[in-house]
Amino acid sequence: MKAKVRLGEFLQTRRSQLQPEDLGIPDYGERRRVQGLRREELASLAGVSVSYYTRLEQGQSLNASPQVLDAIARALRLEEAERLHLQNLARSSATGSVRGRRPAPERVTEATGQLLEALVHVPAIVTGRRSDVLAWNRLGHALFAGHLDPGTPDRPAQRPNMARLVFLDAHTRDLYADWPAKARAVVGNLRLVAGRHPDDTALHALVGELSAKSADFASMWADHRVTACAVATYEMRHPLVGPLTVTQQTLSTGQDPDQGQSIVVATTEADSPARTTLALLAQVTPQHDPARPGVRAGSG
Repeated sequence: MKAKVRLGEFLQTRRSQLQPEDLGIPDYGERRRVQGLRREELASLAGVSVSYYTRLEQGQSLNASPQVLDAIARALRLEEAERLHLQNLARSSATGSVRGRRPAPERVTEATGQLLEALVHVPAIVTGRRSDVLAWNRLGHALFAGHLDPGTPDRPAQRPNMARLVFLDAHTRDLYADWPAKARAVVGNLRLVAGRHPDDTALHALVGELSAKSADFASMWADHRVTACAVATYEMRHPLVGPLTVTQQTLSTGQDPDQGQSIVVATTEADSPARTTLALLAQVTPQHDPARPGVRAGSG
């Protein structure tokens, strides 16, 4: 899909999600033929001409200035992650169609591998920018995907993908008491990554696969919500140890930001039932076979 089409779709969708009454726009009892704001209303709020905004939404006007984008973002009431997404889409649209390229293999550095091994008492996984699991420690595997072979991250062709697991795997779906919240977070993050990397053919293939196989994903993707979920609390229902509440934090590995690798850790409150449950999970989880480490640095 052309970048300018993605920009137009984002603007149209977010405009349709704004209600005139929420912005103090009177309706004078008239029947509205469009959902949400009209183009002229949004243009007025942003302080730009209707013709210019229309051309921008239709992909006929390129190179929008940062000031104009900021004004449109304010009018649309975008949050920080959504503003960044708008800027990325506008930047891509200015260069026209993006050229797909074969993605480079994602690898876990030795330093990241050492950090993962050091997190002995904390469930942790390393994910790539498309949410592929590049490595996990023993507790990370046990908490997030204990039903899978612990050695799969070491085999690039078989690596689990967290987005696929959330939408297509029954075990993972049952793992989250509020599955829709987790699903929306996954989709929102993928939206942000897609805007940042419009030429990533593997990412577009993943989105196409999930859209075809999951009606839930297709509906959420069409909503154009963008979310940067650095911290989120979830009630999990683990099949071995029962319910526990964890805080999932996504931390940058500090490597090349273009790679987008992160470490996702799950923490619990001190002296909480969840902390006890996590300790029980550590006791009932077998040690990884050294021949199949799952946290080997530089794998892939």
